[in-house]
Amino acid sequence: MSSLIPHRGSVLASFQDEINRLFGDRGLGWPFEEGEASGLAANWTPAVDIKEEEKEYIVRADLPGVDPKQIEVSLESGVLTIKGERQDEKKTEENGFHRVERFSGSFFRRIALPKSTDEDQVKARAVNGVLEIHVPKAEAKGAKRIEVEA
Repeated sequence: MSSLIPHRGSVLASFQDEINRLFGDRGLGWPFEEGEASGLAANWTPAVDIKEEEKEYIVRADLPGVDPKQIEVSLESGVLTIKGERQDEKKTEENGFHRVERFSGSFFRRIALPKSTDEDQVKARAVNGVLEIHVPKAEAKGAKRIEVEA
């Protein structure tokens, strides 16, 4: 038997999304804290996964229905910014819409990455509604021996 109440995921997850939308998402902790305005002025905020591998960080953002030409990715002073826009279609009952749950309009996310990244080698690719950003780690510099003068 199917339920008449639509299920959009966990009630707690929905509540957390609303809190994040109002007050900013500060839950990732160092070194992946959100910027001061991580997405507060945006119409919606895409879900993001951040994975650390041996030689790089991989950031994946769910952007279904977003044209890759409408996505802008930048990395400045260790802060990764993803912004863009998902085009809206007219949502009136005349067009057959009974419910609208998909977000549209502008979006952005800011993610503070560790300072040890190679900002010149960042690559981004959008495939099947998922934006994948590869941020290489900077090569670790060994300790520099300093001569002590007498």
